[in-house]
Amino acid sequence: MSHFSCEDEALLQSMLRQLLQSVKEKITGAPSVECAEEILLHLEETDENFHNYEFVKYLRQYIRTTLGSVIEEETEKCTSAQNQGEGSGYDTLAQHVTKKTRESKEYREMMHSLKNVMMVVVESLINKFEEDQMRNKEMQRKTKKEQRSAYYTDNCSDSDSSFNQSYTFMNQEQLQLLVERLDPAHPKEVRQEAIQTLCSAPPSDVLNCESWPHLRTYLMMFLSDPDSTFSDKILRFYAKIFSSSPLNMTRDIYTSLAKHLELYFLSGENCIPAVSDGVDITNPEIIRLLKKVRLLNEYQREVPSFWIRHPEKYMEEIVESTLLLFSVKREQRQHVSPKLLDPIYFLALLDVKAVWFKKWMHANYSRTVVLRLLEKKYKSLITASVQQCVYYFESCKSAVDTTSRVKVLPQQYSSSNQKTFYTGEELQYIYFVHSLCLLGRLLIYKQGRNLFPTQLENRKDFISLTDLLVLFIRFIYCAPTCPKKTLTVHTGNYSPSVLVTEVLQILCDRTECTTEFLYTNKVIDVLLHPIRNLLNGTEVYINCPETALIQIADILARIAAVEDGLSLLLYGRNMNSAKKDRAGASSIEERTEESNCSHALLRHNWCMSLTAAHTIFQFTKKLLEENISVLSGTEMLPALKGAFIFVCRQMYGTCEGLQVLIPYGLHESIAEAWKKASVLSERIPTPVPGTDSISSGNQEPQNIMVWEETLLDDLLHFAATPKGLLLLQNTGTLNECVTFMFSKFSKKIQVSGCERFGYGVMVTQMAATSPGAVALQHSGFIKALITELWAVLECGRDELRVTHPSSTPVDPIDRSCQKSFLVLVNLLSYPAIYELIGNQKLLNKPEYSLREVPTNVIDVIDRLIILNSEAKIHSLFNYEQSHIFGLRLLSVLCCDLDTLILLESQYKVSQVLLNAQKENIVETSEGPGNFIIDGLSVERNHVLVRINLLGGPMERILPQRVLNKGTDPYPWPMFSSYPLPRCYLSEATRKTDVRQDGDLNKLLAFLKNPDKQLVWIENCRRQFCKIIKAKPDVISGIILAEIIEKFVLHLSENPSECYFSTGEYEAADVNVKNESLSSVQQLGIKMTVRYGKYLNLLKDDAENDLCLVLKHCDKFLKQQQTSVKSSLRCLQQGYAGYDWFASSVFLIMSGDRLKTLTFLQQFSSLLISAFLWLPRLHVSVHLPTDTAESGIHPVYFCSAHYIEMLLKAELPLVFSAFHMSGFTPSQICQQWLAQCFWNYLDWSEICHYIATCIFFGPDYQIYMCISVFKHLQQDILQHTQTQDLQVFLKEEALHRFRVSDYLEYMESLEPTYRPVLLRDMSNIRMQST
Repeated sequence: MSHFSCEDEALLQSMLRQLLQSVKEKITGAPSVECAEEILLHLEETDENFHNYEFVKYLRQYIRTTLGSVIEEETEKCTSAQNQGEGSGYDTLAQHVTKKTRESKEYREMMHSLKNVMMVVVESLINKFEEDQMRNKEMQRKTKKEQRSAYYTDNCSDSDSSFNQSYTFMNQEQLQLLVERLDPAHPKEVRQEAIQTLCSAPPSDVLNCESWPHLRTYLMMFLSDPDSTFSDKILRFYAKIFSSSPLNMTRDIYTSLAKHLELYFLSGENCIPAVSDGVDITNPEIIRLLKKVRLLNEYQREVPSFWIRHPEKYMEEIVESTLLLFSVKREQRQHVSPKLLDPIYFLALLDVKAVWFKKWMHANYSRTVVLRLLEKKYKSLITASVQQCVYYFESCKSAVDTTSRVKVLPQQYSSSNQKTFYTGEELQYIYFVHSLCLLGRLLIYKQGRNLFPTQLENRKDFISLTDLLVLFIRFIYCAPTCPKKTLTVHTGNYSPSVLVTEVLQILCDRTECTTEFLYTNKVIDVLLHPIRNLLNGTEVYINCPETALIQIADILARIAAVEDGLSLLLYGRNMNSAKKDRAGASSIEERTEESNCSHALLRHNWCMSLTAAHTIFQFTKKLLEENISVLSGTEMLPALKGAFIFVCRQMYGTCEGLQVLIPYGLHESIAEAWKKASVLSERIPTPVPGTDSISSGNQEPQNIMVWEETLLDDLLHFAATPKGLLLLQNTGTLNECVTFMFSKFSKKIQVSGCERFGYGVMVTQMAATSPGAVALQHSGFIKALITELWAVLECGRDELRVTHPSSTPVDPIDRSCQKSFLVLVNLLSYPAIYELIGNQKLLNKPEYSLREVPTNVIDVIDRLIILNSEAKIHSLFNYEQSHIFGLRLLSVLCCDLDTLILLESQYKVSQVLLNAQKENIVETSEGPGNFIIDGLSVERNHVLVRINLLGGPMERILPQRVLNKGTDPYPWPMFSSYPLPRCYLSEATRKTDVRQDGDLNKLLAFLKNPDKQLVWIENCRRQFCKIIKAKPDVISGIILAEIIEKFVLHLSENPSECYFSTGEYEAADVNVKNESLSSVQQLGIKMTVRYGKYLNLLKDDAENDLCLVLKHCDKFLKQQQTSVKSSLRCLQQGYAGYDWFASSVFLIMSGDRLKTLTFLQQFSSLLISAFLWLPRLHVSVHLPTDTAESGIHPVYFCSAHYIEMLLKAELPLVFSAFHMSGFTPSQICQQWLAQCFWNYLDWSEICHYIATCIFFGPDYQIYMCISVFKHLQQDILQHTQTQDLQVFLKEEALHRFRVSDYLEYMESLEPTYRPVLLRDMSNIRMQST
C-alpha cells in the first residue's frame, strides 16, 4: 500500500460502508459499546455471509499478496522436517507456520502499512459523518424552529454511496417527545414526520421505551386511519419488528395488530362487504385489509419455529389473540340482512389450506395450548368450520339437476389473467377448503377429537366424529367437478374429493385415529354406497365416477392394510366391538388376554349377510368382467380395476381374507384378465434402437404393458398364504409371477405402498412347495442368491475399496454372510430340496477353477459341504470359513429327517464327515493320537451326532459348538467311526403298564362296549382327556396301543365317521414279496429300528417286519392313486419322503406287523388320516385333479394355512415376529407334522400328540401347533431380535413341552374354531356330481 491513491481510499470507504450496513442491526441492538465490539470480533462465527463481503475479500487478497511467499517458504521447511520424523501432524504444522509468519519482517511491515491506511479511511468516514450530522441539524433547525432538542442523525454517505438510508439513535426523552408528536391533535405533517422518524429508530429502543403503552395506542389508531400513508408505514414498521426482534417484543406487536383487526370487524362504521356480494381485491379498502391479514398470517407461519425458546405465556398470548380474532362474529341487525364477511374469510383467501394451523398443531408444546383454548373459550371456531362444511355439502346436493350431474360453477377467469374478483360462491368454497384442512388436522390428535360432538347453529342434533367423517366421504362423490376446459377454484389440488382423500389418508395412517371413529360400519357403508348402487343397477349421482371410485378404493385399501380395518371389512365389526362381544361369552373364551377379534368374528362370519368384503369382491369381479354398463369403455377403467384389485389384495394376502374371497373365484378372473393383456402385449412391436416405436401421442401400448405387470403383481400376492399359493398354482401363472417378482427384487422395487417388508414371506411360502421351488429355480432367483452368497463368502464385495485387510471372522458365520445363510435356510425345505437335487449326482470334478462360481444348490453342496477332495479344498479362498458355513447349513437342513435321509442316501454325508474327522487325528509313532480340536472338527462332531441319533430333548445329548476355558476346552468325545460314544445317549426308561388305575379301567370299559351313538364317542373323549390331564404317563406303551386300536376300530365301523372309501385289501406277505423299497425308505427303516431299540420297543428282527409294513402301505395306497401328468419330480413316483406316521404306529404297536397293518387300514377311512398320514393323499383319487397335480399336500394348504390364521388371532406377537423375519409358520409346521415331531418331542409326547388327534379330531393337529408356538413365544421373540429365528426353530427341540399341559388350552380353542376348520378340512375331498 505504498502507492495509496484517492481512488483506493474511496474504494476502501465503499467496502467498509457495505460491511457496516450489513451488520447495522446487530450493532444497534447491542446494549453497550463493549458488546458491539464483541459482536464485530466474532463476526466470522456468527455471520454466514462474512466471507462474501468485499472488504473481507480485499483483506484476504492483500494478505495473500504480501505474505504468500513467506507462508509457502515456512510450509516447505516444516514439511521436510516432518518427512525426517521431526513433525507430529497437521495441527503442529499450522501452528508453527502461523507463529513464524507473525514473527517475520514482512508481517510487521504489512500491519504497519495496513494500520496507517485504515486510519486514513476511518478518519475520512468520521469527517463525512460529522458533516452529514451538521447538515441534518441545520435542516431540522430551519424546518422546525420550535424544536428544543436536536436529533442525532447519522447519514453515513451521500446519495452515491452504498448507505442509502438513515437510522436514528434515541434516548428516553426523545422517544417521549416522539410519542407526544404522534397525538392526533398535531397537524398531519407533524405526525407524518414523527412516523418517519419512528420507522428509522431501532425496534428495540421503541419497544423498550417507557411510553410504549401510549405509543401502541397511537399505532393502532394509525392502522385505522383512512389515509393509507399512515397505515402503510405502520405496517412496514410492524414487518420490520417481526423480522428483527425476539418473541418477547414481537408478541405485543402481533396482539395489537390482531386486536386492531378484531375491532375493525366489530365496528359498525367500516364497510365490510357481504358474502353474497363477493370481494373486489382492487378496492383500496380491501387491499389495506388484506395487507394486514397477510402480515398477521406470515407471522403465524414463522413464529412456531422459535416460540419454544420463550416462556409459554408469550405463546399463549399469541394463540389466544388469534383465536379470538377468528372467532369474531358480527351481529346481524336484521335476520334478512345478508351475511357479512368474517375475518376467517380473509385469512382463507391468503392461506387456503390452513398452513398456519398445521404448523401450530405440529409440536406438542403449542398444540396443547391451542386445543386447551379451543375447548374452553373458542369452540365456536370449530363449530363454524363444521358449519361451513355442512353448508357447502347442502349446496352441492341442491345443485343436482335433472341430468343427475352436479352443476359446475361458471368460468370466472382464464389462466392467463390475474384474478381480481371473488364471487360469493368462490368465497364460500375457499372458506370450505380452509375449514376442511383445519378439521382434518384437528382430527389427528386425541385432544382435538375430544372437541366433538358439536352442535351447529339452528340445529338440535349434534355432529359426532363419525358424522363428520361421513360428511367428508360424501364430498368424494357429491362435490362438483368441472370440465377440463374450465378453470375454477374446484380444479387441481383444491378439488373437494382430492382434499378429502388427503385428509382420510392421513387419518388412516394413524392407528389411534382409526380405531376410535374411522373403523365403524357407518363409515364403511358410506364408502360403499356408490358401489352398492352400481351393483344393484341403481342410478348413481356421481360426477366423474371413475375418479371418485379410485379415491374410495385408495381409502378402502388403507383400511384393509390394518388389522382392525381388515376385521371390519371382512366381518362387519371392529376389534373393540368383538372384544365386548367376547366379554359376555363363556368362561372358556375369557381365558386369554391376547386373543383378538377373530375369536368372536369366526363364530358369525360364515352365515352373515353381505359384508363390505363381499361387496368389494363382487364389484371387483364385475369390473374385471366389464359387466357394469356405466363404467364400461372408459379410459380410466384399467386404473379403476387396478385400484379395487389392490383393495382385494390387502384382504386375500391374509388367511382370513382369502377364506372370504374363495367363493368368488377372483384369482381366476385376475388370471384371465392377465392372459388377455398378455396376448395384447405380445402384439406390441419390439422397440428398434434409434426409433420411437411408441409415439408420445399414443400411450396405449405402454398402458397395456403396465396393466399386464399390475395383474401379475396382484396374482403374485396370492402366494402370501398357503392356500393362496395353491390357488395361484391352479391358475397356471405361478412361473410368470415368480419371474416378475424376481425382476422387481433385482431392481429393489418396493412390494407395494402398504407393505412394510419385502418378498421374504412369499419366497418362503413358495419354497415350502415343489412347484414354488421349481418356479424360483426357473426365474433365476436361486442362481442370483447363490451368486451373491459366493461373492460375499469367497470374493468379498467388489465395490469396497480395500485400505486395510479384513479382520478374521469371530462368529462361525460372519455377519456379512448371515443374510444369505438365512435366505438359504428359508429356501431349502424338503419339497424344494427334493425338486432341486433329487436323483442328481455331485460333480466331484478333478479340478475346480478359482473363477468357477456355484449357480445352484447342487454346486453349494459340492463346494461347501461335501469337501471330499483336495481339489475342492484348494478351490476355496477362505476354506475354514466357507466350510463351516456349509456345515452349519447342513446341520439345519438335516433337522428335516426327509432331507437328512435324501442327502445320506445320495451323497453318504455321514461317511464323508467321518473320513474328514479321521484325517484330523494326529499321527504318532505309537499309532493314531488325539483329534485336532479346531472350528471344523467341533462343527463336524456336532453334525455327526445330530444326524446319527434320533430322539427328543430328553432322549439325546448334542455336543456344544463352543470351546471352554481351562485345560479341557472341549470335553465332548470325538469319533471317526460308528457306533457313537454312549455319552450322547440318555438312559431310556421303560415304563410298566398300569392297569389298576380306575379312570383307565373306565376308559377301557367304554372301548370294550361301544354304543353306536355319538354319546359313546363323547364319553370316550371325555375320559381320555381326564386321564391325560391328570396322569399323562398312564397313556403309554401297550395301553396306548390298545386304546387307539379299539377307538379307531369302532370309528371305522361307523359309516358316519368314515370319510374315505378304501376298498378291499388283503395284507398277505406273498403279495409284496417282490416289491422293492427305495434307498430313502431303506435308510429310514434303519433309523426307525435303531430308535425303537433305544426305546426298548423293538426286537432284533423288527427291520424285516417294518419293511413288510411299508411295502403293504405302498401297495395299499397305490390302489387309491391316480395318474397325473406333471414335470414335478415329486409326482413322478410314489411319495417322495419317508412314511414317519406308519413308522410311529409300528413303534406304538411294539413292532407287531399285523396290528400295525390292521390299524392303518382301518385308520385310512377316517378324515384324520389325511392330515396325520401324509402318504395317504399323495396323488390320491380323493383329491380334485388340479389339487393332485399341484404337488401341494393338504397338510400345507389346509392345516398350515389355518395354523397361520389362528396364530395371527391367538398369538399376534409371534405372528409378527415370523413376518419380520421373512420366515413362515407354515414351513416349520409342515416339517414338524411331516415327521410327526420326531427329534422335536420325546417319544411319550409324540404318542400323546397322535392319540390326541385321533380322539379329538383333525383340528387338534392345528391346535397342537398353536400350543407349541405359545410355549415358545418368548424364545421366538428373542430369536427374532437376534435374527436367527428359522435356525432356532429348525435346530432346537421343544424343551419342556408336554401335550397334557396344553390340552386345556387346545380345548378352549375348539368352540371358536372347530366349525370353520372341520368344514374346510372336510372339503378337501373331490365332490361327486
